[in-house]
Amino acid sequence: MKYFGTDGIRGLVNSKNINGDMFFKFGLAAGKYFTNLKKKKQTAIIAKDTRLSGYTLEPALVSGLASAGMHVYTLGPLPTNGLAMLTKSMNANLGIMITASHNLFHDNGLKLFGPDGLKLSDKIQKKIENLIDKNIRKHLSEPKFLGRVKRLESGTDDYIKILKKRIPRNLRLNKMKIVLDCANGAGYKAAPKMIQSLGPKLIVIGNKPDGFNINKNCGSTFPSRLQRSVKKHKADLGISLDGDADRIIMCDENGVIIDGDQIIAALALQWRRKNILKGGVVGTLMSNYGLEKFFKAKKIKFIRANVGDRYVKEIMQKKKFNLGGEQSGHIILGKFATTGDGLLVALEVIQALNKNIKASDFFNVFKKTPQVLKNINFKNKDILKNQSVLRSIKCAKKLIKGEGRILVRKSGTEKKIRVMAESKNKALMRECIKMITKNIY
Repeated sequence: MKYFGTDGIRGLVNSKNINGDMFFKFGLAAGKYFTNLKKKKQTAIIAKDTRLSGYTLEPALVSGLASAGMHVYTLGPLPTNGLAMLTKSMNANLGIMITASHNLFHDNGLKLFGPDGLKLSDKIQKKIENLIDKNIRKHLSEPKFLGRVKRLESGTDDYIKILKKRIPRNLRLNKMKIVLDCANGAGYKAAPKMIQSLGPKLIVIGNKPDGFNINKNCGSTFPSRLQRSVKKHKADLGISLDGDADRIIMCDENGVIIDGDQIIAALALQWRRKNILKGGVVGTLMSNYGLEKFFKAKKIKFIRANVGDRYVKEIMQKKKFNLGGEQSGHIILGKFATTGDGLLVALEVIQALNKNIKASDFFNVFKKTPQVLKNINFKNKDILKNQSVLRSIKCAKKLIKGEGRILVRKSGTEKKIRVMAESKNKALMRECIKMITKNIY
């Protein structure tokens, strides 16, 4: 598609698509799609992370939506799934999260949700794109049909109330010590407030956003900070979110980093013991091969989706599975949520650990197959159609066959080719990756 990638719209602020002019057009086009002026006026709610650019992009987006005749509520900083949950609970027609997720401050973007709290399908996003490219004046409503705009200060508390309905009322964590890294992002208010209410000794880092430090040397993409803090404070558990708090990476009491695949495996066993796992588990093309072998040994169905939690959710719905996610920490608890929610996943893990179970024991359920991921910047947009590249991929796959796997794909959010290899034979992995990457330009 022209504007939307695997997870909404994302890019460099004040570049081609991420600027006030384009955000007005996005708002106007999305508003036009959801608005029927012959009926009751439609409603949109907007949340954002802590990037400085949010203060310039949000007004433009609001203006576009209101100009299309939509009433708009702005919530301020709130985790992405908090927005999804409130879109559904408030009976809004559209929810928009202004965020660039795990990227640094200089990027920003949009994630769009429908009234069911689900990310918009490719089909709907394509229709919105078509409206963007048409004569913009055709979408403007008459003055008497303009939407109203209101700021809601209760977003964080409303989100926490929904979360508390998902956990036992008597859950108390008085014996636990937890380190929480909020990535200086959207969860910097909600996450500490929610977890602290359960009574643990809580050490919070990455909770002082200044508009520039989101994801900078902190959060789920920089887990070494969490590691150091867990060791320093001798904590029982470390929790690290990303910029919009839809991802989670954890750390056990020994300082060992726990990725999304390991969290999913542990939760799958926990849910099966509690008889609440339905169907099986959905992973992605990037899910570790060891995870696939683990589920096969445990006789738990496992399906791979395309990369992106939206595609994971689509297959979960189609197959009626209630657990899925990505190695990166996007984990969807289908029993409770429509998209990834780091805080919700943390609460699910905490409940298990509160029964005097060590984090290292809870997460140590399968052995990961060694995996190497190489990201290569590219200029040629058709590079993956290049015959030299195709031949090198075919040759690498033939070479590693029986000992591992190769995956080559274009990133949906960045201008990079991702080359991944998995095998117990590390020398073979390096050889295969080198064989492919030398042809990418």
